[in-house]
This record gives sequence, C-alpha cells and structure tokens, in this order.
Amino acid sequence: MSTDQLSVTFAALADPTRRAILALLAKGETSVTELAKPFEMSLPAISKHLKVLERAGLIVRTRDAQWRPCRLEAEPLKDAADWIDGYRQFWEQNLDRLDEYLQELQAEEKKSDRET
Repeated sequence: MSTDQLSVTFAALADPTRRAILALLAKGETSVTELAKPFEMSLPAISKHLKVLERAGLIVRTRDAQWRPCRLEAEPLKDAADWIDGYRQFWEQNLDRLDEYLQELQAEEKKSDRET
C-alpha cells in the first residue's frame, strides 16, 4: 500500500461517524437508509461520509433497483493494521527491555537486603 493510500485510509478513519459506519458494516451489508438510522444527521450528510469511505476503498456501494446496499472492504484496514503493527512490535520490545531492567533492579535490591 502506498503512503498516499495509507494517508487516505487514516483520514477516513479520523472521523468517529465514519468509524461507527464501518462498525455497522462489519455486521453485514446494509442500505444507506439503515446506516443513517443510528445517527442524528440527514441522509445527505451520511452520504458525504459514505463518499469519503468509498474513496478510501473502505466500502463499496452498489445499486439494486431502489436498494443501495453498502458493504465493508477490509483490505485497506488490513494494510493500516499492518503498518501499525510495526509500531506495536517496537513498543513491545521496549516494554520487554523495561521488564528485564526492573527484574534486574529487584534482584539487586533483594541481594542488598540479604547482605544487610
């Protein structure tokens, strides 16, 4: 995934309404009208959020007569999670080193307590 696509994905995820929409779509394909129900905003406002998600490749909207279903496209989320995972590994390694250091300090403290 290019950095530009990653930026588009994170920009789309930056809004809590869009994250909530993705959470709803994670449960399955649904219509724009159904997606709008939990939110206190107009259908045009929801549609704007959906356009952002669609441009980011996070959702796909289709048309079936009057029904306009939306479904989640998880690949960009996987790419973002993979990018974040590198930083998770960094922090885990730092925490592991900190844990080792604290264990050494505790061992030294016990040793000095026994010597006194």
